[in-house]
Amino acid sequence: MTIDNAHALPEHDPNDPVESAVVARLARNWGQRATVKKPEPDLDALFDLDKRDYPDELLPFADHDSFRHAPEDQQNRLRAWGWIAFNKNVMDIEQYVVNPGFDLVAHDALDTGIGDTFAVAVHEAMVDEQYHTLMHLNASAVTRRRRGWAMPNNALPDVLTLRRQRAATADAADPRKRAITTFAFMTVAEISISSYLDLISENEAIQPVNRATVRLHNRDEYCHASIADEIAGVVYDTLGPDDRRHLLDGLVDAMTAFSSNDYSTWRTIVEVIDLHNGQTMIDDAEHDTGRSALVQDFGGIHKLCKHLGVAGEMSFDWA
Repeated sequence: MTIDNAHALPEHDPNDPVESAVVARLARNWGQRATVKKPEPDLDALFDLDKRDYPDELLPFADHDSFRHAPEDQQNRLRAWGWIAFNKNVMDIEQYVVNPGFDLVAHDALDTGIGDTFAVAVHEAMVDEQYHTLMHLNASAVTRRRRGWAMPNNALPDVLTLRRQRAATADAADPRKRAITTFAFMTVAEISISSYLDLISENEAIQPVNRATVRLHNRDEYCHASIADEIAGVVYDTLGPDDRRHLLDGLVDAMTAFSSNDYSTWRTIVEVIDLHNGQTMIDDAEHDTGRSALVQDFGGIHKLCKHLGVAGEMSFDWA
């Protein structure tokens, strides 16, 4: 494996004022990583108050009467909260799901004999994840400033993938099984997060700062996915039969959590904004059997499992 990943600020289009503004904010907040030699674009100035913060297509209740008949101000607050929750989901997964899994690899906690090449790659990826966290934190902060709504992250519960990971590791029989579970959740998150980021469309109706943040993040993740894929293959080859089974079950558990709408978060949001019939609306959305999963593309994990010859052994509906 050849890894050439000269890490600096995220790759961006200098001719795109919004992408440049996102990166410039990173440079200002983390100045030792880069020197900006030209006037810095202002994220706040590029924020378009007439654009939606979050696509209606991703609201699990967008067609519900309680949303459609809600006052425009409450609809807009729900969309803004959707973006805040989207960013919190990314940040929590990066910090508490991905980085702990990478840390296991960096220190060869599973005794796979992974050498310096992989260790350097995952340490560099962990640095990237700090940038991604800062990018999404900036994006939420500018939304709060420009909308004039508090919308604090700590009003929301821990994200679903993290809750499920913590439950799974707590249920693991011993430290090794906990490490394998942590590794499984990291693998799914890192290989599949591009599918989640892709959910923020390039539709011109969506806030340009939000779209630029997602684009910049996603460019790094294609590289990270290839690293995670290769590491997963190496780890699987070194495991015994029982540990392999535990890893595959962990992948299924992680995909199930990662694909789902987080209705606990939406329940909190409709309570915070005091939406009329909000809890009933969330109940109806959660129990709508015709509703699709939020993330549906696990092609990267499927390809990995096919390569390992185990896709047919997993209790996951790849269709």
